[in-house]
Amino acid sequence: MAAEPEVLDELHRLRARVPQLTGALAASVDGLVLAQDTPGVEPEGLAALTAAALGVAVRMADATGQGDFRELLVRGVHGYVATYAAGTSAVLTLLAQDRVNVGRLHLEGRRSGTRIGELVDTATARGEPTAPTRASTKTASSTSRTRTARGSAAARTTPTPNTPTTSES
Repeated sequence: MAAEPEVLDELHRLRARVPQLTGALAASVDGLVLAQDTPGVEPEGLAALTAAALGVAVRMADATGQGDFRELLVRGVHGYVATYAAGTSAVLTLLAQDRVNVGRLHLEGRRSGTRIGELVDTATARGEPTAPTRASTKTASSTSRTRTARGSAAARTTPTPNTPTTSES
């Protein structure tokens, strides 16, 4: 993806603005790594878990009438995992220490999610692949359903050009 260096730059700037971040990852909604700065964490596994959590979060928001997915926050004993919508086909996942200011985490995460979404959506509109080709293992059968970070239920079931797809069971 041509936007990959710019996305990585945004991740680095974000980590500089929020020193308590221990990792940042931009991924497609179907779990492919777009760019990552996650020392000590396996990025492909984190991207896959992000896609799984996103699926549950989108369904929960739909089922409860809360509207389109925006963000997800998980608090563990040692810190936070925050996931933010990043345009129509990407998500931003941040790892933070337990002493992070959660308001600041949300403020900066939302800003970076918006910027990354713009970069990815622009690259997609130009017809560029949304993930590095070495990670892409799509088959024709996987194009039957589309899940977007901000789309409605109808949008997730209608394939669109240049939008990552996923099969759901």
